[in-house]
Amino acid sequence: MARATVYDVSEKAGVSTATVSFTFRRPDKVRPKTRERVLQAAKELEYIPSGSARGLARGSNGALGIYAFDMLIERSQGSDAEDVSVLGEGVPAEPDVLTYPLYVDEVLRGFELECWKHDQGLFLGAAKGRDDHQAVTDIAGRVDGLAIMPSMFNLQLPLELLCKTMPIVLISMDSEKKLPAAHVLCDNRSGMRQLLDHLIDVHQISSLAFVGGFNAEDVSKRYEAFHEYLHERGVESMEWFVDDSVAGSDERLGRLCEAINMGKVPRALVCGTDQTAFEVLQLLEDAGLSVPDDVIVTGFDGILAGRLMKPSLTTVRQPMEAMGRMAARLLDERNGKPWDESVTEVLPVRLIPRESCGCAG
Repeated sequence: MARATVYDVSEKAGVSTATVSFTFRRPDKVRPKTRERVLQAAKELEYIPSGSARGLARGSNGALGIYAFDMLIERSQGSDAEDVSVLGEGVPAEPDVLTYPLYVDEVLRGFELECWKHDQGLFLGAAKGRDDHQAVTDIAGRVDGLAIMPSMFNLQLPLELLCKTMPIVLISMDSEKKLPAAHVLCDNRSGMRQLLDHLIDVHQISSLAFVGGFNAEDVSKRYEAFHEYLHERGVESMEWFVDDSVAGSDERLGRLCEAINMGKVPRALVCGTDQTAFEVLQLLEDAGLSVPDDVIVTGFDGILAGRLMKPSLTTVRQPMEAMGRMAARLLDERNGKPWDESVTEVLPVRLIPRESCGCAG
């Protein structure tokens, strides 16, 4: 049996196709008796409104997209990343708190909620590799606006072309080359200042090092703020420990491992992200060092795992859900029209002292 169309419903209800469209898209614009007649006809014909047809009618796709790269990790959520164990038939083991939820999960939640609020559909996209440009162009062709999450692969995208054809929101990306797009950022400088003031003034720390990589713009901004503010406070920082490779933590943080083995770890390690802090905590535990008694460790982002782990992680909380909401709201307001110039929105952050710096969790 052929699928019923808007024309079939129109004929059966004795109304125009425009009235059928309004019944599903803007029911408040249709008289109650007429609306009931259309809905009854649609029910009898088993008619389902076509999203693409609605998009054509209003000159848009009626959907927004969000695009990530290496943020989507395909691995077991159980305690053993190589063995998906079960507690019973088809029931996975308890998830590892350090693998979920990540930064991207909270941003995505905000984006999804704002799409729901404005009756927008949502497309998710992710690259399968460093040069996977087709994935982003495929999703761009299906949406009225696209938000792009931070990644070391971003500079390889055809961003200039995308910005000319549709509204683009770059989340946590603030490059010197200002594209005609919206940049949704958190206040990295304020966050680092709050954190360092706390370590210096409350815990009297004078020996610090930064742990993080330049493979993400927001981490680079945090390191710049770390270095500049310590200089302003007259505090010297030790060499920062990082390797930008995507190897395992023991290799990626090899310089920190060397410092641990030589007994030259500073009193406080300021990590560029919570995720990096989790790796550092594991390295210190393996080396028999206690946090915060031997070494203070802090993060930056404020993801849920930092609150649940032991010791709970001192961090700077950025409003990730609000960032996702703002990205979707900015795109919705553009109604498919690209920006003519760069627009920047900076959201405030807040220090959250916890057990890893010696404060109450």
